[in-house]
Amino acid sequence: MEEIIKSIILGIIQGLTEFLPVSSSGHLEIGKAILGNNLSAEESMMMTVVLHFATALSTVVIFRMDVIEIIQGLFKFKRNEEFDFSVKIILSMIPAALVGVLWDDLIETFFDGRILLVGFMLIVTGVLLIFADKAKKTEKNVSFLAAIVIGVSQAIAILPGISRSGATISTSVLLGIDRERAARFSFLMVVPLIFGKIAKDLVSDELTTEGLNVLALSVGFIAAFVTGLLACTWMIKLVKNSKLSYFAYYCFIVGLIAIVYKFVA
Repeated sequence: MEEIIKSIILGIIQGLTEFLPVSSSGHLEIGKAILGNNLSAEESMMMTVVLHFATALSTVVIFRMDVIEIIQGLFKFKRNEEFDFSVKIILSMIPAALVGVLWDDLIETFFDGRILLVGFMLIVTGVLLIFADKAKKTEKNVSFLAAIVIGVSQAIAILPGISRSGATISTSVLLGIDRERAARFSFLMVVPLIFGKIAKDLVSDELTTEGLNVLALSVGFIAAFVTGLLACTWMIKLVKNSKLSYFAYYCFIVGLIAIVYKFVA
């Protein structure tokens, strides 16, 4: 029962933090440490992947019309706005996909209670958000070159503590892209990667339920999915209308707490 409750809490954390620029993976690692993480690196990574899959699915539900447009744009083979946007999504995926394929085993070790790493990376996220907050607001859209640069930011954000949405949205804003467009692109660009990761692991038998609490994973998934649905409906407006520095200060505080916790725990 205790493990079920922990999974629900972690699912709620994932659902709430996935759509804010505060690092959902970093919060998951902190949450695991505070709740008592008795999982192996493989089990911890499994929990992280399952919860990220849940929020990716909630993103698909919320942005289902955008997803349909992306798919239609690819298969029309006609140069228009939908086709260009689809190509930009694909371009943005390449850096993170390469990192995931080449250094998958190394990445797995980062999800093994590296609270000190999480703390420092949250501070890095905060600094990035501060710089982005000072950037001038424009109405620019995402260009092909910008899609690649934003994709590099997403690849770096594989590190727990570096907010994926924070890194990609901040990079977009620093490139002069409109905040609402930046948030939309940020949320959509990760969906194919999450589904691709799940498919890759299923094909290679890397995701196994042997020795895992399937019920705990299931309730964690449901908690993350439902919370993600609720959070995603208002997060874009929050990112658009709020100062990114507010999230930066939050990252600084949580990052420092994580660092102190690591040394006193």
